[in-house]
Amino acid sequence: MPNPRKPRRGSMAVWPRKRARRSYPKIRGWSEQKFDKASLLGFIGYKAGMTHIMGIDTKKTSMTKNEEIFMPVTIIECPPMRLFAARFYKTNAYGCRVDHDFFFKPSKDLQRKISIPSNIPNISDLDKNNPDNYSDIAVLAYTQPSLTGFGKKRPELVELRLCGSNKDKLEFIKNHVDKEIGVEQIFKEAQQVDVRAVTKGKGVQGPVKRFGIALKPHKTEKGRRQPGCRSGWYGWLHMMYRTAYAGQMGYHQRVQYNNQIVKISSNPEEINPKDGFVHYGTVRTTYLLIKGSVPGPKKRAIVMTQPLRQMKEEPLLTITHISTQSKQGR
Repeated sequence: MPNPRKPRRGSMAVWPRKRARRSYPKIRGWSEQKFDKASLLGFIGYKAGMTHIMGIDTKKTSMTKNEEIFMPVTIIECPPMRLFAARFYKTNAYGCRVDHDFFFKPSKDLQRKISIPSNIPNISDLDKNNPDNYSDIAVLAYTQPSLTGFGKKRPELVELRLCGSNKDKLEFIKNHVDKEIGVEQIFKEAQQVDVRAVTKGKGVQGPVKRFGIALKPHKTEKGRRQPGCRSGWYGWLHMMYRTAYAGQMGYHQRVQYNNQIVKISSNPEEINPKDGFVHYGTVRTTYLLIKGSVPGPKKRAIVMTQPLRQMKEEPLLTITHISTQSKQGR
């Protein structure tokens, strides 16, 4: 008799397959690299679309060394961010917990997101916090989507960690309270970043599309697109969670590690198509070109952080051409 085998359907690395709670992701891990100065470990941008570039391959061990090659890239518009609060942590018997937040005066757009505290302290009171008394110092930062090309007004508010000692972190916060923080201050060209995003939602889908199970023979009476016999778990009055059944597909939080930044520029004319990007419009502020694709649809907030699993940096292409061909299909 043949040896029956039934591979498990679907990757267990991304389980459970349920909807994300919000349209921008939660950051569950931070890089522990050593940096020269205190800075944010992450930044938020908005996905505008994709295009392609042509460039000279400068990698010494590449089969296409010194030849012009094609590369798909994702365009992420990164308007400057602002600080809303400094968050101080203390360690107790239950672990590292938030001790208190020190709020700054925010912009009016942030009122669309949260209720602004009425008793905002003076910035000089920040010196009363001794950095040696806390286990960690982070910031609450918010985006400025009104500066982008697609007309969004309600910002995203996230907690971002800082690198360096607590003294350096507090000094960084003092120097950037009333200033905008640009993406070029956080990242540089050729470096790798981890990209976090919520994928494109596809609603409730069946098991054939969701898990890739095979169709049963056309004469099957109880449904061609349904999983097979379930008697093995039926006696326990519940179904094994790995069984391929219909359910939510898409709108999941996902992480892509070690994506290379190909270009950082504040000149959007270099990449804007004549008719703009489909479902987005035109890029108006600083943008990144990231090698390959990135999860999420157009206009989705993308969180980029310093890499958790640092790999050897690859040399950049010498860019010879950036496609600005119309994305409208004409």
